[in-house]
Amino acid sequence: MLRKFLTYYKPYWKLFTLDMFCALMIAGIDLVFPMMTRQFINDIIPNGKIRIFYILVGVLLVLAVARALLNYIVDYWGHIVGTRMERDMRKDLFQHLQTLSFDFFDNVKTGHIMSRIINDLREISELAHHGPEDIFLSLVMLIGSFIILMAIDWRLTLILYSFLPVLLYYAIIKSKKMTQAFRLVRKKIAAVNAQVENSISGIREAKSYNNEEFEIEKFDEGNRKFNDSREFAYKAMAEFFTGIFFISSVLNIMALSIGGFFVYRGYINIGDLIAYILYINFFLQPIRRLTNFTQQFQNGMTGFERFIEIMQIKPSITDVPNATDIEEKIKGEIEFKNVTFSYNSDRNVLHNIDLKIPAGEMIALVGPSGGGKTTFCNLIPRFYEVNSGEIIIDGINVKNITLKSLRNNIALVQQNIFLFTGTIRENILYGKPDASEEEVIQAAKDANIHQFIISLNDGYNCYIGESGIKLSGGERQRISLARAFLKNPSILILDEATSALDSETELLVQKALKKISIGRTVLVIAHRLSTIKNANKIVVLNEQGIVEKGTHFNLIAKNGLYTKLYQAQSRGFIPDSIE
Repeated sequence: MLRKFLTYYKPYWKLFTLDMFCALMIAGIDLVFPMMTRQFINDIIPNGKIRIFYILVGVLLVLAVARALLNYIVDYWGHIVGTRMERDMRKDLFQHLQTLSFDFFDNVKTGHIMSRIINDLREISELAHHGPEDIFLSLVMLIGSFIILMAIDWRLTLILYSFLPVLLYYAIIKSKKMTQAFRLVRKKIAAVNAQVENSISGIREAKSYNNEEFEIEKFDEGNRKFNDSREFAYKAMAEFFTGIFFISSVLNIMALSIGGFFVYRGYINIGDLIAYILYINFFLQPIRRLTNFTQQFQNGMTGFERFIEIMQIKPSITDVPNATDIEEKIKGEIEFKNVTFSYNSDRNVLHNIDLKIPAGEMIALVGPSGGGKTTFCNLIPRFYEVNSGEIIIDGINVKNITLKSLRNNIALVQQNIFLFTGTIRENILYGKPDASEEEVIQAAKDANIHQFIISLNDGYNCYIGESGIKLSGGERQRISLARAFLKNPSILILDEATSALDSETELLVQKALKKISIGRTVLVIAHRLSTIKNANKIVVLNEQGIVEKGTHFNLIAKNGLYTKLYQAQSRGFIPDSIE
């Protein structure tokens, strides 16, 4: 995992090298200062070397300016490396999410995904910048301080450095507890994000059912668990830093007391002791850096672990080797051969389905809720993989067609319309991003939404709010239809696409559908059976599979399930099931 993390440095190795070089120069300047202080106290001031005194003061000023410039480079460009790595990881993660199949999103909450994209990667950015820098500076300062301190007095140096293994042992033991604590925090913040996202998305439902207090209680429960995990994490962190700083304080006391005793005995002089105490602080500085790095490492690598978790998930539906890439539009002949499908192993949604749909025909799927109509349509563009059997388009198994070219030839308008936050034009253009203005307008006219759009103050540039909340259900559905019409697919799937339209508008859209259906295969799922009378064939699906098929008049004459559904609707209600 660490090797994978390091690969993200590769595009920015020049900036990273500059950052490390400047950090090395800063460490070198810091190491020079105590030596010059020692020189001042032991030689220059006592011997009245005033000319050298002024020269060294000037040198110190120059070094201070140089250190400030170097520090600016480290703080600015070092962070740039981290933010660019974060950007690359976020891009890779988002691209990978686009490749995952529907079953992944069926089982993972949106809030959890958002937490990994935003919160986790932000911590990784800090680790990417400060991590290598802190380790590098710490090693330079520890080794440099050790060499210089040994030159001043080897006995005192060995005594103080003998505490280093104790410090490292304590840090390792406590860092393990911190790792567990911060991993728990990550999980809890993801749960809170999911709860907030769900509650905000359903705010209208909550208000309509007067359930604001219930939502607050749910949030409070998740928020409390998150707070508890944070408190546990901070407890572990407090134990870690308290121990580290206590040992550091002991080292300072030892340096002062033992060093003072050595001065008393004449082993070292006052200048040596002051330089020694300054170097001890430089020795403690990398210890503090390493402790800070430990916290950043826990945060960052916990986030990176969660990043890798998603990156290692493979899409359940992919192109098979040597899949056919269809360059031209397909004709649209569809055949189901003994198709069985289930979302889980509990029960089959579709069982042994055999059906052939000639190219260019309109086929209507009807039947009780739960009969598998929507599932039937979702299998055609391979949103899900069949358990057994084959789905064939123009004589080719859909598994042997590349997903991109297969879905390029299919448009799906669902009952639960989703519009992107933005303008009407942007949402229609989603069907064909490079379409001309004339094509957009024609698609809107075909969906009988053009007159409504131009009546708005901003017309096609009207902002529709999140998920099109500023529009009515019928307006959202017609924009979704316009988007599908603009794509101009060979196969058009309409899953309750006119359910939110009033009778007058539905009639106009039906006329548009009749016109646009020429030369393409259309599958229509409809509960309102009056809307699909003119379909070339009506297929009746229930839990047992296809129970009837034929034209409207053929099925009425059979006096079977379709007849019962039709008569029930004529009396003013739509049953979920009919025995």
